[in-house]
Amino acid sequence: MQSSQGGEHREDENIVENRELNIFEALIPVIALVAMLAYNVYVFGDDALSGSNQFILLLGGAVAAIVGFRNKVSYKKMIGEVSENIKSTTGALLILLMVGALAGTWLISGIIPAMIYYGLQILNPTIFLAACVIICAIISVATGSSWTTSATVGIALIGIGEALGVSLGMTAGAVLSGAYFGDKLSPLSDTTNLAPAMAGGELFEHIRYMLYTTVPTISVTLIVFIIIGLNIDTSGSAEIGSLLTSIDATFTINGWLFIVPAIVIFLIVKKTPPLGALLIGTLLGALFALIFQPEIVAGITESRTLTFENGYKGILKAITVDTAVPTDNEALNDLFSASGMAGMLGTIWLIVCAMVFGGIMDGIGALDRITKSLLNMAQSTFGLFASTVGSCLALNITASDQYLAIVVPGKMFSKAYEDKGLAPENLSRTLEDSGTVTSVLIPWNTCGAYHSGVLGVGTAEYAFFAIFNWLSPITTLVFAALHIKIKHLVSKKNK
Repeated sequence: MQSSQGGEHREDENIVENRELNIFEALIPVIALVAMLAYNVYVFGDDALSGSNQFILLLGGAVAAIVGFRNKVSYKKMIGEVSENIKSTTGALLILLMVGALAGTWLISGIIPAMIYYGLQILNPTIFLAACVIICAIISVATGSSWTTSATVGIALIGIGEALGVSLGMTAGAVLSGAYFGDKLSPLSDTTNLAPAMAGGELFEHIRYMLYTTVPTISVTLIVFIIIGLNIDTSGSAEIGSLLTSIDATFTINGWLFIVPAIVIFLIVKKTPPLGALLIGTLLGALFALIFQPEIVAGITESRTLTFENGYKGILKAITVDTAVPTDNEALNDLFSASGMAGMLGTIWLIVCAMVFGGIMDGIGALDRITKSLLNMAQSTFGLFASTVGSCLALNITASDQYLAIVVPGKMFSKAYEDKGLAPENLSRTLEDSGTVTSVLIPWNTCGAYHSGVLGVGTAEYAFFAIFNWLSPITTLVFAALHIKIKHLVSKKNK
């Protein structure tokens, strides 16, 4: 996932061992965290991510620290792991801030409204969800980033879906299904490179071998969305005419606006660092806002005419804080609002707290102990695959980081696959099928928090409809159970 967290590969991630920690002690913080989060979500509902879940993650870290103290793990060691975890998310946090800035300038420049305007004329509810999957799959293969796909095309598709009357959860699920298809397969993606590096395989052999499970999974996903589209309530389409009129009356809509997203996509394809590409996209959005939407920029500062001072002030407000562009259509008023960089602070807060919990769990050796216990249960080939999937899922939940969900099982299971005569492509494929794609389904995981914040849709709303993401680990287990495309090592004598 090239810009999923904007970080570097974590092949050198230290796996902390604590021989004294038993499996029951290792699971105590996990059980406590899951119980506290479940009750917290029950009490607060969708508002749980506004702050209470963040504090619960800190409480979970406190429980892990108590377990660590009882096993004579020093405070310095635990806080050191927390520091390393938070340090590893620096790129992710900066990308989140820049995505907030980009959304603000792309709104007031008319870029997002233009995408919605033309999208409403091309797409209809019957084909919309399947089209979301295909569009996002193409963009993410080209960019190698589900995060960039979600922050650019994804935001626009959410707006189009809302205007068409399609459920936000359905739209977000379709967007993420397509985004993670490309994120998983693109040679530009961090996770696509990281998985074979951990398993001891080769990049393009890994990608070729992933196609065996990925193509059936995305095919089923498309079929399901086509069926949903054929049966969806299309009442929203009746309002398209009035929506188009309102957009046209509020913004100057033309094809020139698409230059900006095209440049951003081109930069990412050319392997420009994501932060640089998003910054350029933000600044170009600001420039286009001054050129094409001067009245809107002036209106943000409650002025009638654009001057240098209020233009500067309007652009900076759009980049940093809540901004809304009022229209004569009530349905569009919520759609044409952005929160700027400030709107991403809640998500950043969540990621930092998740990294505290994951860091302490790593520091006390709990992550290592849980993974080893799963490995001990792998007596058969299917058991080995199932243990790998379970380990990746457990780490996405407990460590809240998809990189750890690839690195730790990759390191722990590589020797076991080799001992069973299995090629490293089996492990690398399973790491991607279960570690990469499921991260977005966990609300406190960095990926779940990011996409939920960017798209403005709770993980609970889109999780069921992120079909590709939860179907991928099931597919890999079915292939393992039926011994389909299980590649074995070839001895030198047979070469």
